[in-house]
Amino acid sequence: MMQISSHSPSPRSNQTHLNSLVSLIKSTTQTTQLLQIHAYLLRTSLLQESTFSVPFLQRISLPPFQILNYSLQIFSQILRPNVTHYNTMIRAYAMSIHPERGFYVYRDMMRQGIRPNPQSSSFVTKSCIRGSSLFRGVQIHGRILRDGHHSDTLLLTTLMDFYSCSGKCDNACKVFDEMPLRDTVAWNVLVSCYIRNNRTLDALAVFDSMQSGEHGCDPDDVTCLLLLQACSNLCAVGFGERIHEYIKDHGYHRALNLCNSLVAMYSKCGQLDKAYEVFQKIANKDVVSWTAMISGFASNGRGREAINVFREMERMGIPPDEQTFTALLSGCSHSGLLDEGRSIFYRMQREFGVVPNIHHYGCVVDLMGRVGLVEDAYDLINSMRCKPDATIWRTLLGACKVHGHMELGERVIEHLIELNAQEAGDYILLLNIYSSAGNWEKVIETRKLMKEKGIQTTPSASTIELKGEIHEFRVDDTSHPRIKEVYEMMDEIEKQLKIGGYVAEITKEKEGNGLLSYSYHSEKLALAFGVVATPPGTKLRVAKDLRICIDCHNFAKMLSGVYNREVIIRDRTRFHHFREGRCSCNDFW
Repeated sequence: MMQISSHSPSPRSNQTHLNSLVSLIKSTTQTTQLLQIHAYLLRTSLLQESTFSVPFLQRISLPPFQILNYSLQIFSQILRPNVTHYNTMIRAYAMSIHPERGFYVYRDMMRQGIRPNPQSSSFVTKSCIRGSSLFRGVQIHGRILRDGHHSDTLLLTTLMDFYSCSGKCDNACKVFDEMPLRDTVAWNVLVSCYIRNNRTLDALAVFDSMQSGEHGCDPDDVTCLLLLQACSNLCAVGFGERIHEYIKDHGYHRALNLCNSLVAMYSKCGQLDKAYEVFQKIANKDVVSWTAMISGFASNGRGREAINVFREMERMGIPPDEQTFTALLSGCSHSGLLDEGRSIFYRMQREFGVVPNIHHYGCVVDLMGRVGLVEDAYDLINSMRCKPDATIWRTLLGACKVHGHMELGERVIEHLIELNAQEAGDYILLLNIYSSAGNWEKVIETRKLMKEKGIQTTPSASTIELKGEIHEFRVDDTSHPRIKEVYEMMDEIEKQLKIGGYVAEITKEKEGNGLLSYSYHSEKLALAFGVVATPPGTKLRVAKDLRICIDCHNFAKMLSGVYNREVIIRDRTRFHHFREGRCSCNDFW
């Protein structure tokens, strides 16, 4: 360490000494050195000079040190702190476990008559993001406008992020629209905002918008990463291929995170051949690369191929992590590989030292339930090291429905009630168990209970991509421009499927005039549109945001045989590949 002396050197050597002191403050890596510097700054009164107090305060309050109590002590010793001192403290708190304290420092600064600059507003807005404080953030927005900082792109981008994280997507868009100059970061925040707030179609539209018009600019690697996520959510493989081409054309194809995202995107769109092609070309595969490919095979019901990829991963000496085993066990579950799944579950703990979490147990419960070992699955849940959540009980409830275990199904519902986590879908499964067993008294009782509790099904949405355009449908949709053709095709499809033996299992609903009517679920309408809008034999690919119901599953299965169409439906849980009247899930999902 540099020797700190208090004797009076010549002016030139003194300046050199002071410059060295600033360098030392910025480069020191030990707390003991900072304490010595602090003592020296106090003794020489240099702490009152911002040239030294600002870098010292930044060093002690921000990573890697980030000693906030000590920082506050130093800050209180500065007699006339300026805006940069305050900004340092606001920023430090915004990054801490007490982000709300950044707002208090900001408020104190204004009370002291110190006008905030754009950095002040940016840091305090970040504290509102991390502290989830909408009210304070709106106050900051008002102050930004009053201080005339509404032209600062970086600040407005932070403000967009604040509204996005607060679920106020329209406010974020308004800030974006009012920006005088938009850079790529601002566009990326807009894309992220749309994805975070479930406006995935709008996110994809940004790709073209940002490259056109006077405020346009080129998407970068972050844009591509976000848009690939959007394509995955919507099963929009055509759009995903456009992003892939853009990545190659702009030299981003060697970026590992983008390659991993491409593998995930193609897998989630059911294009495993393309996913594997990208995977094979990755030069330095990491655990994320291997896990993405394993997960791709797993979610598409190709469990043995997922296991083969895992074995190759072992041969390459890449240590698997928790996510790898979740993907692997889910692959065994979706393919009904009981022995293999049990073996992997035990090896995970014994050979790799990975402690099973709720997701691993959930996969094993799903696997055991698939082969009818529902009581064993119940015992496993009760013996878990971690507390069972609603998802794992719903997994078992689904198995009870498939195998007709009415008594166990009732016990599972009781556990869900204890967690205050029961949903409409849980009671629908229980209704199916009762109706399959012919216990109509229980059916009536359960329906009455649902009515008393005000439990209603959640409206779902399904999307289908045709020629690069995304078409979205909701239950009983009337908004699509070709909806009349869609319903006419629905009538025709139902006639054809009934000839093939299809019987609708969807619940009838009584209308005001006393007549009974069927409710058309979103995936049925998406499939009908696909039949209307594509030549015979064209593969139909649909993405749904909720779990597919038994009626829509039977509908798609029958349609694939009667219309000689390959149908792929990706729901919230997994992929269903329908071919010639059969599904890859073997009617268990």
